[in-house]
Amino acid sequence: MKKVLFLFFFCLLLIACKKDKVDATTTKTFQSSINDMASSLNTLQQVKFSEALYILKTFGVEAEGDVNELNALGKLINGKKVPEIFALADKVAQQNGIDWTSTGPPSLGEMNIFGNDMAKESDPNDISANSLSVTTKPMAVDSVLGPKSLQIVPRLVDASGKPIAFSGAGLEAVLEVFSNGNRILTSKNLMQDNNFKGFNLRFASLPADKISNNQIDITVSVKTTNKTYKMSKIGVAVNPKALLMPAGNPALNPANPTTEIPSVITDEPTVTTAPTADPKTSVSKFLNSLSAKNLKAAYETSDNPNWGSYETFSNPNSGFGGVKSINVKNITTNNAGANDASVNATYDVTDKDGKTTSLLVTFGLKNVNGEWKISSYKIN
Repeated sequence: MKKVLFLFFFCLLLIACKKDKVDATTTKTFQSSINDMASSLNTLQQVKFSEALYILKTFGVEAEGDVNELNALGKLINGKKVPEIFALADKVAQQNGIDWTSTGPPSLGEMNIFGNDMAKESDPNDISANSLSVTTKPMAVDSVLGPKSLQIVPRLVDASGKPIAFSGAGLEAVLEVFSNGNRILTSKNLMQDNNFKGFNLRFASLPADKISNNQIDITVSVKTTNKTYKMSKIGVAVNPKALLMPAGNPALNPANPTTEIPSVITDEPTVTTAPTADPKTSVSKFLNSLSAKNLKAAYETSDNPNWGSYETFSNPNSGFGGVKSINVKNITTNNAGANDASVNATYDVTDKDGKTTSLLVTFGLKNVNGEWKISSYKIN
């Protein structure tokens, strides 16, 4: 009896010792506290927690090298709990134009900010390519000013120059802009597949007084598990009319944000066709299609930019392609207006490895041409 009581109190002591917030006193306490916090989450939340930490380490701190980035991350999130870390990662992702949210499905594969000591069965970031190609295209062409931005698109390619097909990755892509040898701008983003939209470089973000001969040099690097690919383009032309002029002279450049641009207001009414079906019907169809492995039908019930392309959505490692079956317990419509609705669904999801997780998910829906389409997905 004494042994039983001892074991009982020992287990209670272990539970009490688990940390629920980050302790970045040392690297060891940092990793230990992160592991404790992750152990209190379900399987899906653990993946999203790892993704959130990766987002913050890659885009939320200014440091060079993994060790310095890890130390800076520790200072950034020291004392924070899981919800605070998710909220901060959402903010950083939005500020950097990254297609990621803490409430969306896993999308970056398996991330470990402390590094992996053991080899994984598959690593979505372990991509073998011959080189990196970079294309540029003037965008947002104004009839008076000309182009106001430059789209810069990197592609991992094979030896013949053809893009390599991959998905479910989380590759760090970095854009550096130089002129006359001086670095003017740095931007980071995530390349999740080879349909990556790249970087939209607004000319209004480039100071005119730092641009030489109306040209810039750009360098893009993409980091995979084992190699960093880099490509530069020299002497890329910019539109001098759209550059950022020195403070106090906004009139010299009508492309500056401080310039007042007249707007055109029309009185034409917008005609909206209200959906006739209950929004929970769309959610039910979505879940039933997933359970039946009809991923195309499930994808067609949505209009959610966070889910990306069908290839990303159906990826077996980072998307809904890893779902083996779903057992729906309850679906309830919270509210439904003419254009927006909210539906709660309780169900058990079993993944391809046989692990079953109980979920309560809030689906946001919007009216698209008279049909309810899933526009957001939040795991409660």
